[in-house]
Amino acid sequence: MDFELGTVAKDTLRLAQECIHDLDTVWSDVDNLVFYNQVKVLESFIDSKISLTHLWPSTGYGYQDIGREGLESLFAKIFDAESSLVRLSFASGTHVLKTVLFGLLRPGDELLSLTGRPYETLCPVIGIDTPDHPRAGSLRDFGVRYKESTCLIDFESGVIDECGLRDCLETSVSRETSLIFIQRSRGYAHRQTISIESVQKVSEILNALYPSLPIFVDNCYCEFTNPIEPPGVGATITAGSLIKNPGGGLAPTGGYVVGKSKYVDLVADSLYAPGLGKETGSNPYGYKDVYQGLFLAPKVVGEAVKGASFASLFFERLGYKVDPGPFDKRYDIVQEILLQTPQNLATFAKTIQAFSPIDSFATPEPSEMPGYTSSVIMAAGTFVQGSSIELSADGPFAPPYSIYLQGGLTKEHVIYACMKVKDAIHEKSMS
Repeated sequence: MDFELGTVAKDTLRLAQECIHDLDTVWSDVDNLVFYNQVKVLESFIDSKISLTHLWPSTGYGYQDIGREGLESLFAKIFDAESSLVRLSFASGTHVLKTVLFGLLRPGDELLSLTGRPYETLCPVIGIDTPDHPRAGSLRDFGVRYKESTCLIDFESGVIDECGLRDCLETSVSRETSLIFIQRSRGYAHRQTISIESVQKVSEILNALYPSLPIFVDNCYCEFTNPIEPPGVGATITAGSLIKNPGGGLAPTGGYVVGKSKYVDLVADSLYAPGLGKETGSNPYGYKDVYQGLFLAPKVVGEAVKGASFASLFFERLGYKVDPGPFDKRYDIVQEILLQTPQNLATFAKTIQAFSPIDSFATPEPSEMPGYTSSVIMAAGTFVQGSSIELSADGPFAPPYSIYLQGGLTKEHVIYACMKVKDAIHEKSMS
């Protein structure tokens, strides 16, 4: 940027320019990743012979919906999976994960999480938010047991080696274990994102030791951040949300499930009804936004990754702890920034909202949210409500007052918003 921005302090602009210059190699690597994933997506469109008729709506039962079938063919190809279930009837990522869990688990089964406590909104689904008694309608209420281990987190942190991981898995998996769960992104936990290399290593060990034990990966926030996805490295079934990475900022709602055919079919029965499964489910509004969003997703995710690396370096140089670091390899689009005080957290969220294209006049305040144990402040002036591939920021209003920045349809939006945050925090500290 070789120009002045009158609404940004000169030292702020200077710091931003320095960060952009120093990220040149990082962004070049992102460009290479985007090119690879864009070619993969384009070739999948061509191989699937997608036409204008695939964009048309369907009604009623949705039998023989060519748009739905074409979209699911694309997801299976792109994610290197046998089959996929892609539906706009999924309301959120949590809804997708819940449908998978209820499709694959039966009374008496045991769910084992290898990444510790799941994200807050999944805890009521499992029934571990109320330890004294299972929540009505939860997995525990239906007689499904739950166990968790942090061995994959420990492995990701470099604490144990491959032999240690194998020993930990053998200790954690019991005769009753029926499904392995891996949450790749951190949620509000202060841990690293689970890398695709770790998913591969865990899959290799588990598939060798327990070949009939399915591995379920929550891939939210991680799609297109690497050249390969979990089904390509041995995961049995993988799921995510369309209003995150794979929707490219255009998908209005929905989610996806990809993996082995027999497990995808069980999830489809769980979503609809046994005997109906994947053969039903209409969309009276058409599929154009979902198809186009998927086509644009590699580029949009690349912009979000560049924005996250900028935010990491920018706020690190302002003295804040950040994770991942600006030059770390990234496996999702989420950037954690430890802001240290409630005032900084509130100012950060309010500034992100103020410099959003939608609802910039709104003022986010910490409030109780369904599924969360503490008040949460959320900023998301997005075209699609709650879209996490668009620039948003949120965090629990509790120590260490971390903000979780994610998304950004353009890196320029992220850069400018971060500059405004810096100026706003400085102004607050001076008042």
